[in-house]
Amino acid sequence: MTASLGTHSLRTLTMALDPATLSGLNVSSADSLLGALSTDDPLCWLRRGEGLVGLGQIAIFKGTGPSRFSDAERWWRKLLLWADVSDSIRMPGTGPMAFGSFAFSKTSSFRSVLIVPELVVGFFGGTAWLTQLSLDCATPTTDSALALLRRELAGSAISTTPGPASAGTVQSGALTEAQWKDTVSAGVAAIARGGLEKVVLARDVVATFDDPVRRVSILQRLLDLYSECWTYGVRGLVGATPEILIKVDGSTAQARVLAGTLDREDEPAGSTGFASTVLGGSIKQRQEHDFAVRSLVRQLTPFASDLSFPPEPFILELPNVWHLASDVTAELASSNGHLPSSLALVEALHPTAAVCGTPRDDAGRLILQLEKMDRGPYAGPVGWMDGAGNGEWGIALRGAVLEDSRHARLYAGAGIVEASDPEAELAETWAKFRPMLQALNLHTHT
Repeated sequence: MTASLGTHSLRTLTMALDPATLSGLNVSSADSLLGALSTDDPLCWLRRGEGLVGLGQIAIFKGTGPSRFSDAERWWRKLLLWADVSDSIRMPGTGPMAFGSFAFSKTSSFRSVLIVPELVVGFFGGTAWLTQLSLDCATPTTDSALALLRRELAGSAISTTPGPASAGTVQSGALTEAQWKDTVSAGVAAIARGGLEKVVLARDVVATFDDPVRRVSILQRLLDLYSECWTYGVRGLVGATPEILIKVDGSTAQARVLAGTLDREDEPAGSTGFASTVLGGSIKQRQEHDFAVRSLVRQLTPFASDLSFPPEPFILELPNVWHLASDVTAELASSNGHLPSSLALVEALHPTAAVCGTPRDDAGRLILQLEKMDRGPYAGPVGWMDGAGNGEWGIALRGAVLEDSRHARLYAGAGIVEASDPEAELAETWAKFRPMLQALNLHTHT
């Protein structure tokens, strides 16, 4: 029995989906499943045709404030306490699982959520599976799970063929461009006074449409255009992030740190090695990246028996930008016979220097003072976790909050150090807005 969830315990059944079953469903990958759904509000975490798609909802946690992560962890553990689990596959993401989105700030009014779906379809490493989750008395069966999935696939696929630019406008949000450049200058001045090494400052813009936008269409365009990123969808939050806060698979944890950005529109025609020379050779960009790596390693070290990261970052090439990137790997240390869960690591690591600054507390206070907005879920953790403690949590970047069918709020930020130039940082935010502008079929920011 679980508190506040009625008298029924969680029951889950995970079954393999063989090629014949998938063919009968006219589904070959996570991407094709997304396009065949009759619903417009799936939960998802997808990359390169693999990942997880969640449908429906049987339970939800909502929380705010500094204890939002620990409150969610307790809620999840209580839900698992009496769970009846049938799982013949036993891979990360099978059995009991939940999708989540958490506010960036402990002061935010945005309600962080963990959502337990009714169905999950997973694809990874050539294995496909279907999980039915229930709080009903009836135990899920193979027939009931497949029947529910067929019901969700009753609609027709949504086309991803690029159309003409949407009839929409983009306007400044909390701050105009001029005001935001003044904010960057204020950040630079604060760093120059000493004590603060870096602060990440974000801004928002609002897209307004004449006709309703389709959430699934947005997700499909992101999958098509940004296949190297992790496309996420949790309620109104959608996007394609290039940055993994933490991934836990058994006793191994991995993170991808991104800091240092170069707009690909600046690339000269026919050039080779442009990003390595300009981005990799920039003292300002390397400094920003080193701050982010050192911060993450410092926060992850207490949970690790072994930790490694490369001495030099690599250049991550995305359709809109290049980033300096470093992959950090850790072997997790057990405490009283237990390994930390992915959500426990999220609480320890968030917010990283890549989205907040260094020192973290000082940067966080300056963000609240200068940005003049509530970031909500922007730059907060987004992803999934399962009952074994595994999970993948990205940082909610390159995304938007769909406030209703005709309004979307987009967010983008830039790492500010003492050498930052306000005009260049403004241009960087427009480069980071580009994925969502493309996904919304808005081709300009004017």
